Amino acid sequence: MEQYAQILNYAIPFFLVLIAIEYGASCFMHIGVNRLFDTISSLSSGLTNVIKDVLGLVIVIVSYKWFYNHFAVFTIQSTWMLYVLAFIGIDFAGYWVHRWSHEINVFWNRHIIHHSSEEYNLSCALRQSVSEIFALFTFTYIPMAIIGIPVEIIAIVGPIQLFAQFWYHTRLIGNMGWLEHIIVTPSHHRVHHSINPEYMDKNYSQIFIIWDKIFGTFQPEMKDVPPVYGVTRAVKTWNPWIINYQHLWLLFKDAWRTNSWWDKIRIWVMPTGWRPTDVAEKYPVPYTKDIYHRPKYDVKASGFLKIWSSLQLILTMLLMMYLFNNIGDIAPAHILYYGVFLFISVFAYTSLMDGSGLSVLAESVKMLLGIYLYLSNGNSWFGLEKTISFGNTFMIAYLILSMVFTIYFYLADRPVEEDVTDDLLVMG
Repeated sequence: MEQYAQILNYAIPFFLVLIAIEYGASCFMHIGVNRLFDTISSLSSGLTNVIKDVLGLVIVIVSYKWFYNHFAVFTIQSTWMLYVLAFIGIDFAGYWVHRWSHEINVFWNRHIIHHSSEEYNLSCALRQSVSEIFALFTFTYIPMAIIGIPVEIIAIVGPIQLFAQFWYHTRLIGNMGWLEHIIVTPSHHRVHHSINPEYMDKNYSQIFIIWDKIFGTFQPEMKDVPPVYGVTRAVKTWNPWIINYQHLWLLFKDAWRTNSWWDKIRIWVMPTGWRPTDVAEKYPVPYTKDIYHRPKYDVKASGFLKIWSSLQLILTMLLMMYLFNNIGDIAPAHILYYGVFLFISVFAYTSLMDGSGLSVLAESVKMLLGIYLYLSNGNSWFGLEKTISFGNTFMIAYLILSMVFTIYFYLADRPVEEDVTDDLLVMG
């Protein structure tokens, strides 16, 4: 837990710098790739994901260590060869996990958040699942266990392979020549994120594009088919928690409503998007048919709310970084409560960005939990006063003001939904 938290303390600022550089370059190139609330939603989704990972809120059915101890047949002495094989093995396994996440109904819920943005930029790379509680695909690592790649190597190479998938989430880099034949490029991944019929369910590879070419899922980007981003059933919310469970909620409702017991069982493992016939007829859902004229989800919000939402994101991120830096000094139970506090914070301010009354309810719970954590730590926010002399006063003031402003915005300055059709929008 502590080691991964320390890695994130360096990785997160690095990603933020790259996102800022991309935004600056997009302004210089007059290519609008960011909208403020969309970017806040993406970054907030990233926060929930890394908090979940650091807190260890993942249930591993069978660990890699178990496979290694029971299946290892060979022993490879070369250290550098272990790292190379581990990287290739993780990439191969990643292709199949990624593909199954697209092709199987229940697994799509683990991945929909990543595709939910109707933009395509570096920030949407951070839209990662918080609903991925069960690590179900460890068995895809069996080949690596058989050839004897130790657990320690996987633990090092895994995060590197994951972070290496960040850079190609951009519209600003075109065709990369001979590299297009070897690695996944922005062009390849733009295809993957598109809902165009020509592009759907293609380019699952994570680092090496060869897997798509071997297994028949490769599709190059075409000049006469501009990518349209998002998911076919638009999420229409900035709240990453709601996005994470929208599809799963639909599956539960369909399984409950259908009259067929066979459909109640098989709906979970059918191809993504499949619904029982009786339910689909009685309860239709709005899938996009004309993708080129689908308006993007947006809200009309005041400049004050935009500034407040940005501040909420920044403060939540700083509080998260403080947790990561001090996680070894905080009691395990309080680490969990701290994480829940951050989760509720994200839910509250992203609901407010939607203009939802859930924001007031969530903010009330957040304030009460925050006060409890403050009092139970001896009138201190986990020793924040040792880092910032006025830290405790700031936290109490923040909890109160956050509640007050949330009520104000909901009652007097609530954002209103509006559809956006112009692709060349800039932040704000």
